Amino acid sequence: MVIFFKPNAAISDDLHATHEEPLQYEGEISFGLVGGEFRYVGFGIDLTKRGLQSTLIEKSLPWERCKSFKGSAVFSGFVPLEGKVDELEVELLIDGVRAQCGSVAEMINKPADVLEEIKTFTDLEDYDIVMSGTPKGVGFVKAGSLYEGVIRKNGVELVRSSWRALT
Repeated sequence: MVIFFKPNAAISDDLHATHEEPLQYEGEISFGLVGGEFRYVGFGIDLTKRGLQSTLIEKSLPWERCKSFKGSAVFSGFVPLEGKVDELEVELLIDGVRAQCGSVAEMINKPADVLEEIKTFTDLEDYDIVMSGTPKGVGFVKAGSLYEGVIRKNGVELVRSSWRALT
């Protein structure tokens, strides 16, 4: 399981299409923690410098430079999480067209397993965020496009947030 960290400086209210190179988006179910457990859910966009990532992979280097840069994590608001995590669904629309759609049931690494893996080597603090992985459909952010993230539980909308991509 690949795990990486983003510093608080990575969190942004703005979605950018570039940061030294074109950025790729990954829409993800994101969890806010309290007491070491998932207590809140929101939508997150994990941004990646894919060109740099390829170079880092070729050299067997860590991914922080391509995943943890300033502005690489964009989040909706978070709402209290009630019931089973397994019933959550994620959707990303770009200019009103579905780009990504998936559910916890389809994930290779379930959120609970990711959390347990993280706990094997570090402690998490209240209000840390765990991003869960992304469904198929990642692509490059296009400046000017409207990105809309939705989290549902059993088809009922819990979170909806949108961002206009900047250059």
